[in-house]
Amino acid sequence: MYGSGVKAAVDWLAQVAPDPDACRWEWERNPLGVVLLPAGRRWDVLILPGDLGRPALEVMDLLAPRPGPVLADFGEERLGFFVPPGTAARWVGTGVRGAGGGTWIVVPHPGRDTGGMHWVVPPDGSGLLTDPVVLELAMHEAVARVAGAG
Repeated sequence: MYGSGVKAAVDWLAQVAPDPDACRWEWERNPLGVVLLPAGRRWDVLILPGDLGRPALEVMDLLAPRPGPVLADFGEERLGFFVPPGTAARWVGTGVRGAGGGTWIVVPHPGRDTGGMHWVVPPDGSGLLTDPVVLELAMHEAVARVAGAG
C-alpha cells in the first residue's frame, strides 16, 4: 500500500490517539515504526493464537470480500483482528484475548516494514472492521478443518 492509501490508513489509525499530530510525528521518526494506540474508541482488537488466527483468516477470505485490519506479531504467533468497539468486552472464547476500552496496543506504520509487528491485512483508511460474527464462524470452521486433518 502506497501513497494516498497509506495516508488514509495513517489518518484513520491516528485519529484514536490522544494527540493525532504527535502520533503521526512519532510514527515517522520512530526507527521501529510503531506507536501505542488506545483500543476501544473506534475499534477493539481480538487477539488469536497464530495456529487459530491464520486458518481463520484463510476461511474469512472465502466468506467475505475483505476482512478489517489484521495485525501479527513477529513470527505470527498471534494475530489481532480489528473489530467494532465493545466487542472485546462481550467476547467469550477460550484462548482469545481482547483489547478494548482502557487498553493500548502496539501498532506498526501501515506503509513501512517494521521487521516485527506487521500488517497481515493493512487498514485502508475506510474504517472497515472485521465482523465479529464472521470471525467467530471462521474460527469454528478453522477448528473443524484442523480437527478433520488430524
